[in-house]
Amino acid sequence: MLDITATAAARAGLGVAQGAADELTQLIPLAPLTSALGKSGRVFPAGGHMSLCGPADQRLLLVEQLQGPLEQRVAQGPMLLALDDLQWADPITLLALRSMTRDLASYPLVWMLSRTSGSGDCPRLDCLFDVLERDGAIRITLEALDEQAVADVVTDVLGAAPEPDVLALAGIVDGNPFLLVDLLEKLKGEGVFQIADGHARMAACLPHAQAVTQERLGELSARTRYLLQCAGILGRSFSVKDLAEMLGESTNGLLPMLEEAMSAGIIEPAGEELAFRHDLLWQAVIGTIPTPVRRSLHHDAAVMLLKRGGSAVPAAAHLIHSAGRGDTSALLGLDQAAREVLRSSPQTAADLALRALELSDSADPGWFGRAATAVDALTVIGRLSEAADLARAALGRAPPLHAPRLRCALAHILLLSGRPADAVSEAESLLAQQDIPEDLRGIAEWTMFWGLTCLNDFRKGRHRAEAVLADRERHADAAVVGALLLLARFAMVDGRIADSFAHLREALHITDRGTVEAIQRPYTRLILSLHYRAMRQFDAADIAIRAAEEEINDLGLTVLAAQPALFRSVLNLGVGRLDDAAAEAQAGKMIAEELGTHGFIRVGLSMLAVVALRRGDLDAAVGHIERCQSIPAAPEMLFGSVWERWAMAAVADAQGDPGRAIDILHAIYTDEEERRWTLLTTPLTAAWMTRLAVAAANRPYAQAIVDTAEYLARNNPDFPVFAITFAHARGIFHQDPDALASAADQPEPWARALVAEDLGVLWAGASGADAAAKAVDSLDEALDGYERIGALWDVARVRARLRALGVRRRHWTQSQRPTFGWDSLTDTERAVAGLIARGMTNRQAAERMFLSPHTVSTHLRHTFSKLDIASRAELACIVAKECPELIKGA
Repeated sequence: MLDITATAAARAGLGVAQGAADELTQLIPLAPLTSALGKSGRVFPAGGHMSLCGPADQRLLLVEQLQGPLEQRVAQGPMLLALDDLQWADPITLLALRSMTRDLASYPLVWMLSRTSGSGDCPRLDCLFDVLERDGAIRITLEALDEQAVADVVTDVLGAAPEPDVLALAGIVDGNPFLLVDLLEKLKGEGVFQIADGHARMAACLPHAQAVTQERLGELSARTRYLLQCAGILGRSFSVKDLAEMLGESTNGLLPMLEEAMSAGIIEPAGEELAFRHDLLWQAVIGTIPTPVRRSLHHDAAVMLLKRGGSAVPAAAHLIHSAGRGDTSALLGLDQAAREVLRSSPQTAADLALRALELSDSADPGWFGRAATAVDALTVIGRLSEAADLARAALGRAPPLHAPRLRCALAHILLLSGRPADAVSEAESLLAQQDIPEDLRGIAEWTMFWGLTCLNDFRKGRHRAEAVLADRERHADAAVVGALLLLARFAMVDGRIADSFAHLREALHITDRGTVEAIQRPYTRLILSLHYRAMRQFDAADIAIRAAEEEINDLGLTVLAAQPALFRSVLNLGVGRLDDAAAEAQAGKMIAEELGTHGFIRVGLSMLAVVALRRGDLDAAVGHIERCQSIPAAPEMLFGSVWERWAMAAVADAQGDPGRAIDILHAIYTDEEERRWTLLTTPLTAAWMTRLAVAAANRPYAQAIVDTAEYLARNNPDFPVFAITFAHARGIFHQDPDALASAADQPEPWARALVAEDLGVLWAGASGADAAAKAVDSLDEALDGYERIGALWDVARVRARLRALGVRRRHWTQSQRPTFGWDSLTDTERAVAGLIARGMTNRQAAERMFLSPHTVSTHLRHTFSKLDIASRAELACIVAKECPELIKGA
């Protein structure tokens, strides 16, 4: 089917690229894709420096290096990319397929992905196929041939209708079409069939299919059978050079045997290599080799590949099949291969290192190095519990010189695992030792400070941080940055915004020198973006997010890859761009799902729930929250818990259960530091939580929020947003129209409409001749504000309030934006459509709009759905007709 499809595609003018995975190449990162795209010889170097806080993770970078040229290629014309035998695909290939099929969905690129089922448990592959099917891919399952199909095949091959005894061949081959045709042609050549009057019947007893295959091999010369056995060891496909070297022959010397094997239909050319014509033939050849001999041949193949120098990864597959316990040379080869793929495919590195540990004797001096590699790899892929257990076991056997380094890594693992108290304890244990290297001391101090920040233990942390800054010449830059970040967080919680900004800017100055660990660098800019957003300095927040994203990408910090999109989602929500907020949240969530960073998935779902609620889709909001609650909480997202709790409480309140909403927010209402932090990072919650507590007749809770808002406003006169926030909360609590009126200058459009609504509600309940008119004016203002940003849930509520006052307002046109067609597109979707219509790639459009390529592809998917189109050419035609100025760049 793949071959016929490729032929048809080429005939139709499509470019064609074909690749396949292999049992013996599944350790090579991206092998199927690189072979399909003409880069089969590419090896990804490990690089020199590995971070103490986990190695730089190049998975997304490597995917991008493949995706960029592929995007350029399909931008020039349609293409078919077919990949076979994905049951053998390496983990990063599956990651790349998930990312690339989504991001390149708008291009004329046809994917055809094939796998063999029933060959073992492949949960990652099952997940990929399920996700692709949900995204609209067509799944075709090739079942065994039924009786009618067998009859058709027999008729085709024999030129006669089969009698029942011939049809019984189907049972011999289990309905496998390759075996059936192979068997028919073999038996036909031997005169086994009797054909008369247009019917075929058996003239001899039925053989076993396996016997036929073995007989086919048995007819070959002994030298050719030996050649095929050695070739089978090298894999389903193999290079003639490797085969010649393994046999100790020249290529010329192999020619007679290769010709015999090809004439017998056992092997065939496959690009620059040769390949067995079918898996079954390959397996049949392998089956003729006794197990001890097979292991020895794998060992010989591994030795041959290792002697060449270069990458040890191709040899590692043979070592896994051949290495025995205590086999020193094999273990060294596995060690080298694990280190090579540590940055490009940490899952594979973990598998190799753990396998090497299984084969190591207890006294093996290489055991500790293998354990350290496995700890690094397990940390990167998020198997933190295993990483911590192995690190502790390794500490018991670590040489004195290496023990501090491993203890430092363990502290970082505990921090990532959401166990800051244990991380602090481990870091303090290391810091109590004498004569530890200065770089380790700095990282341990950074870990301790960040752990204390997570614990909100500012009493201990502040004292230590100030001590570090007072004597910074004796401390590494990593320690100074950790101290500054803790003091910045403490200053924020203490309500001293200017001091917090000062600490962050100083930390940024140090990190920009590049003298701290890679994992520590983006945090300062991410925290800065939160501060800027909280102060409603939206442009500065966006610049900080973009700078952090560049660092994350350049440094290979895949564990943080989802954060920029999620931070932009929060930013877009603040400025009232709900569609962009949803697109960024969706993009961030997808990246997190691909990488398994579950904490980010929770934040993405929380943001999607808030957007769905604003749009008036309560069912979707509830669905997002339910899925969020089904995912274990994790500390991977900076301060995501505030958004999670607020989203859950908002949905509970919308469901008519304010009591449950208050229970969700209990810690914020009752803990002073929690209140300050929440009102600092999300000031709009002050009025919302005050209103919620008042509605539930819990005035102490409402008073606590108002008091905290007043404290922040009084202590930060240079940041007027807090005075506005305090006025809004006080106006609700005291039913004070003057206070509400003074809060009207809200920088966020949703908050501005909310103030107008609260003022309208207050006037609606007041007495006086002009109270009703003032109520209507304020509610009209709120209605207009909500409608402008598409906050349909709030629109419906305000309309109901106006109807209660005897006023019916015509539905604003924006709220009636059609579901399909050009007029249904958002401003951002139109802007993306214009750039694509001008011939830009997704990546170029992303750079122009300061978005991520993931976000651009999300907007394009929405656009294609709304316009009911399937190609960029169709999109260009629609743009030219509906809005030609976009193509001109106007």
